[in-house]
Amino acid sequence: MASRKESSGAAGSGFGASKGKGKAAATGDSAVKQVQIDGLVVLKIIKHYQEEGQGNEVVQGVLLGLVVDDRLEITNCFPFPQHTEDDADFDEVQYQMEMMRSLRHVNIDHLHVGWYQSTYYGSFVTRALLDSQFSYQHAIEESVVLIYDPIKTAQGSLSLKAYRLTPKLMEVCKEKDFSPEALKKANIAYENMFEEVPIVIKNSYLINVMLWELEKKSAVADRHELLSLASSNHLGKSLQLLMDRVDEMSQDIVKYNTYLRNVSKQQQQKHQYQQRRQQENIQRQSRGEAPLPEEDINKLFKPLQPPARMDSLLIAGQINTYCQNIKEFNAQNLGKLFMAQALQDYNN
Repeated sequence: MASRKESSGAAGSGFGASKGKGKAAATGDSAVKQVQIDGLVVLKIIKHYQEEGQGNEVVQGVLLGLVVDDRLEITNCFPFPQHTEDDADFDEVQYQMEMMRSLRHVNIDHLHVGWYQSTYYGSFVTRALLDSQFSYQHAIEESVVLIYDPIKTAQGSLSLKAYRLTPKLMEVCKEKDFSPEALKKANIAYENMFEEVPIVIKNSYLINVMLWELEKKSAVADRHELLSLASSNHLGKSLQLLMDRVDEMSQDIVKYNTYLRNVSKQQQQKHQYQQRRQQENIQRQSRGEAPLPEEDINKLFKPLQPPARMDSLLIAGQINTYCQNIKEFNAQNLGKLFMAQALQDYNN
């Protein structure tokens, strides 16, 4: 899936980059304060997952629209086609270019403004998503990634969130230096890696009238189904994924502690070598001999490369996401429990 998202980021520069960069040059500020999504786009994303998403299979697609002031309007989308590795002749970049060109011919918004992806129990904070979103924002400054959670949506409330990389993280990704020193200098932590952009779903007046009519015709029993408590499988799976990420974090901590021990050991070896060298020069001078030539100690003791800390930050961010999901899950079930009890008391 990573290769698919990286290729989509490259394709975005063909249709959306000039739009985004032109606005940035004109206003001096390309930050997106709000994302406005047409209801049809939301339905297309949901339908795409229902047709092609199986279990933990992730579906992705392209977002199309335009930028109005500080608002990103998403008016259309199309999915990435599912194909196997055997389809060697399939060119995803060419596919996207042809799709956007066809939409332009029928007078539909065709500017590339981001991409969307489904998530499995909220496990979307990954290195692949980071690299892909960086490619998009580097080419199309106002682009966002929409994260659709079908599991939360199945519980009765639409889960759709928009994210962007923070300016600090964009600078670090441009330098491609993810060492602990670089991240500390940039003051990067998992809390300020991604920024969530508020979403507003907009429908036409005719669609709103239709939804109102459907709501009046719906049976009362159907509405009460939303008050049923979610299965414990959801909570159990979230806790299992949380424990897996905690184990990964523990492994990263062990690697970092090993690096620190090796650095300390190397420093001791350097100090011992310098002392032996100094004592030998003193003995040579006492015998009237020339001191030994100076040597570059860094060639004898090559500096150890610190482990990259970006993966650890992503794991920490994913742990935070799982904790938020579990907190929301418990609060939602508690609210349903109170509502169900209130309805039961009212009926009695």
